[in-house]
Amino acid sequence: MRAVTWQGKRNVSVETVPDPKIIEPTDAIIKVTSTNICGSDLHLYEVLGPFMNAGDILGHEPMGIVEEVGSDTGDLRVGDRVVIPFQISCGACGFCNDGLMTQCSTTRVTEQGMGAALFGYSQLYGSVPGGQAEYLRVPQAQFTHIKVPLENPDSRYVYLSDVLPTAWQAVEYAEIPSGGTVTVLGLGPIGDMAARIASHKGARVIGVDRVPERIRRAQGRGIETVNLDEVDDVGEAIRDLTGGLGTDSVIDAVGMEAHGSPLNKAMQTVVGLLPDPIARKAMSEAGVDRLGALYSAIDIVKRGGTISLSGVYGGMADPLPMLTMFDKQIRLHMGQANVKRWADDILPLLTDADPLGVDTFATHELPLDQAPEAYDKFQRKADGMVKVILKP
Repeated sequence: MRAVTWQGKRNVSVETVPDPKIIEPTDAIIKVTSTNICGSDLHLYEVLGPFMNAGDILGHEPMGIVEEVGSDTGDLRVGDRVVIPFQISCGACGFCNDGLMTQCSTTRVTEQGMGAALFGYSQLYGSVPGGQAEYLRVPQAQFTHIKVPLENPDSRYVYLSDVLPTAWQAVEYAEIPSGGTVTVLGLGPIGDMAARIASHKGARVIGVDRVPERIRRAQGRGIETVNLDEVDDVGEAIRDLTGGLGTDSVIDAVGMEAHGSPLNKAMQTVVGLLPDPIARKAMSEAGVDRLGALYSAIDIVKRGGTISLSGVYGGMADPLPMLTMFDKQIRLHMGQANVKRWADDILPLLTDADPLGVDTFATHELPLDQAPEAYDKFQRKADGMVKVILKP
């Protein structure tokens, strides 16, 4: 089969690789019909290279048709149309029963000290082959799937794999009071969708970004926006819009690769030049993120407010302004999205009325073989690229 593979920093290629096979009774094989490039994939493309191996298959936002099932896959049947959550979880352990599928005891990558295994996401999360491919082996398939109707285009449902539940959880974790205010930092796919969901739920939303295409998309949905390149101090700009208080909540949808933080960017660059075993140790024990977005969130949020972190962070020695956080009585809520916890809440919104605009959410739909060019453009924010669907 053909698959998108990691070959080095800022270097992916589409290669012919062996077809996946059933290994465990709880496995299934799906024929992938759509698969997305995620902003988190850019962390592998850029920062997390020391945890990757040449030839690793990328991707964690697929959907398709079940081709083969193992002997212990529950009610999953050949021919079912399914979306595959980005994390692999059993659905039966204590954490899964508590709605924390990202902490699944069955698939947790204990040798790395991490949570549940993820598709296509480095040694840190199990080195599981990903979904940017023609076929995908799905471990723990009795639970790691979301059945969707056979009708309607893939664009209606494919975002259930990551974008929709990640954005939904970001809004839930933000604890926005009824009729309250929220700032969304970063209007990439997750921030854009989080802004739409928060607005749908009745919040006043202020989106912050510097990419013109992203700002225009948000404005087209009735979202207030602040262009980072047009203000001297984003915190002051938000306070000017909120009676000097800041917003009740802030969603950080940017994460470790925020603009700014030049020293931390330099440290990331230096680590990226080290031999992989040394770089892995440096990142695991002394890694420092570029914290511009998180510092902005701490500044922007109203006293007593909540910051929801959905952008990925990977540092182990990040300096935080604890005096300010303590004094402002800030609450932090963070983590990978527990996809299946939110699926039943989201599915009723995926109708012809399309209140969240999923049918037109992608800016580009490309054949799988164009993935290398798409990664490059997505990383550079070129060609108006905000969200990409790849078609194997």
